[in-house]
Amino acid sequence: MRAALTVLLLTGTIFTTQARAQAAAAPDADASDRFSLGQIIVTAPRTQGIEIDSNTLSSDAIYTFGRTALDDAVNLMPGIAAGNSGGTRNERLVFVRGFDRFQVPLSIDGIRVYLPADNRLDYGRFLTTDIAEVQVAKGYASVLDGPGAMGGAINLVTRKPTKALDIDVRGTVNFDNDADYAGYSTSAMVGTRQDKWYAQASYARSFTDHWDLPNDFTARIPALEDGGARDFSRTRDWRANVKLGFTPNATDEYAISYTHQEGAKNAPLHISDTVNDPRYWDWPSWDITSVYFLSTTALGDRATLKTRAYYNRFDSILRSFDTRAQTTQSRGYAFDSPYEDRAWGGSAQLDFQASEADTLRLAFHYRHDKHVEFQTGFSSAGVPTTEPRQTQTENTWSLALENELKLSPALTFTVGGSFDWRDLKLAEEYGAPLGTNSNTTPKVLFQYPRRDADAWNLQGRIDWQAGDALNLHASLSSRARFPTIFERFSQRFNTAIPNPDLKAERATNAEIGANWTDGPIRVEGALFYSWVRRAIFGVPTPAYPCTASTLPPAVPTPGCALTNLTQSRNVGEGHYYGVELSVSATILPGLDAGINYTGIKRKLEYDANPAFRPTGVPTHKGFAYIDWAPVEGLHIIPSIDLASNRWTLFTATPAGAPQVYYRTGAYVNAGLRIDYALTDHIDIGVGGRNLFDDYYMLTDGFPEPGRTLFANIRMRY
Repeated sequence: MRAALTVLLLTGTIFTTQARAQAAAAPDADASDRFSLGQIIVTAPRTQGIEIDSNTLSSDAIYTFGRTALDDAVNLMPGIAAGNSGGTRNERLVFVRGFDRFQVPLSIDGIRVYLPADNRLDYGRFLTTDIAEVQVAKGYASVLDGPGAMGGAINLVTRKPTKALDIDVRGTVNFDNDADYAGYSTSAMVGTRQDKWYAQASYARSFTDHWDLPNDFTARIPALEDGGARDFSRTRDWRANVKLGFTPNATDEYAISYTHQEGAKNAPLHISDTVNDPRYWDWPSWDITSVYFLSTTALGDRATLKTRAYYNRFDSILRSFDTRAQTTQSRGYAFDSPYEDRAWGGSAQLDFQASEADTLRLAFHYRHDKHVEFQTGFSSAGVPTTEPRQTQTENTWSLALENELKLSPALTFTVGGSFDWRDLKLAEEYGAPLGTNSNTTPKVLFQYPRRDADAWNLQGRIDWQAGDALNLHASLSSRARFPTIFERFSQRFNTAIPNPDLKAERATNAEIGANWTDGPIRVEGALFYSWVRRAIFGVPTPAYPCTASTLPPAVPTPGCALTNLTQSRNVGEGHYYGVELSVSATILPGLDAGINYTGIKRKLEYDANPAFRPTGVPTHKGFAYIDWAPVEGLHIIPSIDLASNRWTLFTATPAGAPQVYYRTGAYVNAGLRIDYALTDHIDIGVGGRNLFDDYYMLTDGFPEPGRTLFANIRMRY
């Protein structure tokens, strides 16, 4: 019922000679709806149905537990915590074993989703209703998959048709705490799979009219938030995907795919901050387009070539308004800020089976990123003034080598390494040149000092199939992550000093783990430890007129006092460690259950701020469910999400006052879903989340939704 051996995947399944022969003899034996060309390397057996394991999350689990956004979906998995950035941006976050969105790359079908300016991805903008699975590599993320995976990698695998006519249509209507209409989500997929080719089109859409705060929310400052429907909580997202594939034989596959997604959102306000003026921000567009070609070609009996080529574009607009009505822009802080980002590149991987026991893999990656911005400000009369276009471009390269050696039929040793380098071509800014007084110097278009960078990565893993039911593994991986343009150059509304010499962060990740499967019972667990070095922090720094040099790093002259400016520097050190455990079982015919738990500790610090605490990740987190089918076609599925407190930063702090951290966010959320199959092709269902209307916050000043209800229908052919 479940795979018993570790499967390695990149642009397609990596077959041994024996497995390739078996696949050729029975090409439909694995009629999976997963787009195998778009998978990355994961090193764990896959579960089926709504079971949840350490590395993969199926579309069935996503649908059953109603997780339409990526952050909410992966929060089901052990080792992963969803969060909220808070502040004006109010973005949804994902942490993988404590590592954040900058340190864990996100891909769709193996193609990196990267925002060249700051890579501040909002995981709430990525829909999951039309994908086949989510893959997560934690700690040990193969160097073959490209640079940047300091703490792991996340990959969305789109669907692929499995039969001559493959149709899947889903629709959900959401209701708030008072059972009033709150929004909807829908998706549709139609495809065909023929002997030598396949084609598919899919569409997904999610609209949130509003969501309600819990009933026990007490308004502290009604002008900021008065309770009931959360102000400024409306969002809209949709995505379309079209792919065409050619399968000339049992080993080769070629596919071209086009994906376009659009998003729009508002930004809820901090519920009690009276120190900082509220910012009335709105994102009318947050759009990503990607076209890519993927292939795998057998070169004789011992070699396989896999390629990727892609072109991505990201267009977004951030608007700042005068008041909460969001109708006028006439004050000094009002602006329109468009981003126009482009990226193109590709990769090639050659797998060569030197012998029955030895396989060598070589991969090369190239990516060109281009970021363009041109902010428009407004005078008191509402007259717009637009900056000249500012452009930053850079190239990123990676060369990786991996060798897999079977020391015995049951023991496999894999070692890999890569060298990454970044070539900064252009870094423009509009403002007062470095080393001048921004209050008296006229603004001009100038160049930041350009610095290139490089980094190495090294990793090894041992897999031991200790018995028919038991698999053990151990791994050690050292990975680096280059800082973004934002981290290096952004002046953050004149509160920061650029640092072109900012270096790559690094983490060394160790893990030992096991999975055991015996009939209806599956147990999986891991112990992990990460050493973090050269972590990037904003360090209090003197202003340029008070330094001995006009270029970073800013060094104060004797007697010069520090200001409230900061500069990004590689000054952080620390370690993360913890445990993951998941169990799933068929208790009785028609009664399945599953539970997973994560315990994690993080210690990350730097001398300039002894009060600092790493935020966003709970010490303890778990998820459990029961799937009960008392009669044919009926499924009753209660579930529970729980998490302990996590550190957050108190943001309502006067300028110059010490930062204050405190713990918040503990919750126990109950859920229930009831599905009934009307026919073999039509299911209906109802359910709810946070049924006891628990009130909690994941970050200072931003409560999470209260009780929500839904009804849905699914039609398959």
